[in-house]
Amino acid sequence: GRVEMLLHGTWVRVLDDQWDVNDASVVCRQLQCGEAERAYNPLKSERGTGPVGLRRVQCAGKETRLTLCNISLPEAVPEGIAEDVGVVCSGSRRVRLVNRAGRCAGRVEIYYKGTWGTVCDNSWDLSDATVVCRQLGCGVAMEAPGSAHYGEGSGQIWLDEVNCSGGEAALWDCPAEAWGQHDCRHKEDAGVVCSEFTALRLEKSNGCSGRLQVFYNGTWGSVCSNSMTPDTMSLVCKELGCGDEGFIKTDLPYGRVSGSTWLDRVECGKMNSSFWQCPSAPWKLQSCDYQREETHITCSGRRPEATPTPVAECPNSTSCTEMEKIRAVGGEDGCSGRVEVWHRGSWGTVCDGSWDMKDAEVACRQLGCGPAVSALWKAAFGKGTGPIWLERVECRGTERSLWDCCTKPGDSGACQHKEDAAVNC
Repeated sequence: GRVEMLLHGTWVRVLDDQWDVNDASVVCRQLQCGEAERAYNPLKSERGTGPVGLRRVQCAGKETRLTLCNISLPEAVPEGIAEDVGVVCSGSRRVRLVNRAGRCAGRVEIYYKGTWGTVCDNSWDLSDATVVCRQLGCGVAMEAPGSAHYGEGSGQIWLDEVNCSGGEAALWDCPAEAWGQHDCRHKEDAGVVCSEFTALRLEKSNGCSGRLQVFYNGTWGSVCSNSMTPDTMSLVCKELGCGDEGFIKTDLPYGRVSGSTWLDRVECGKMNSSFWQCPSAPWKLQSCDYQREETHITCSGRRPEATPTPVAECPNSTSCTEMEKIRAVGGEDGCSGRVEVWHRGSWGTVCDGSWDMKDAEVACRQLGCGPAVSALWKAAFGKGTGPIWLERVECRGTERSLWDCCTKPGDSGACQHKEDAAVNC
């Protein structure tokens, strides 16, 4: 950032039109921020507004603080120098996980030389993910997904061929290609899932009624009902977008629980804004033993049960071809647009997670529109409505239809319509 100095109790500006990396090295050393990576003059819009304290700083680069360099006070320097000075130190490198609820799972991004960038998934494995999880205080690595599992980033790809042993203090301490050197695209962005990643759900298809579960240490587990209060149930429903109130179900079976029961004695109050802020008993693999102790909640925002209706297999007839179960919406001729598929009696969209040219090739073949020209992301032809039927489509490119590809049903809630996939054929 912009360099300022505390002088006689006031923060003052440092101006210099010949600021270089020797000068920046002293600032980084004085701040205990590692080595200087860049010296720069901030843009006019980023200049300081306070009084000027120093001008014309000339450091050898070995000094321990700026005041030991050859400096000029403001009144001793001719007018005309109006450049604030800035530095980027190696200690300013940071890591984060994005594109997933919570800070302990997502796409790996590194802040370097003033900008966020991604990591390529070549050689990416659990040892590399372990270093990231440790850096973030997120426990141990559970998964090291690649292929832009958490969506494609943008801008720089900072690291490639990362090969950590697992014991390094930071990801940039691991062997890797030089910063910014890679042969990757953002469809290869690396991700991690750490043990401290947490998520919340009501285990049932409509998402607003069912057994209360939390995701922790790589698995879903139940929440026990001891000390369960209306405030806790209300907060769960609000956090899941299921209304303002929750009602607990009591007529539960007496059998033993199968699987994990992570939490008990969760006691949310009116001051808590998130379920994860609420006090509870310590996390345990088996917090309660019997099914009647598990929490089942029905939220006020739950959709009313509808009378089951026969599910139409095809949009227009009782039997149809695969070509009639797909359409491209928003383009000019039916061969470009948002990809929509017919399933369980209604049209729905496809999430763009892992969507690439191989998937587009199959979609265009299924549409009868010839070869694919481009695979498009981020609702390029507008957001759809209704269900998102497919969340991750991974085709080889030779399949007859998208349903023949390796796919993941789109009912996890991880995708939104702003991520609808599209094609140009």
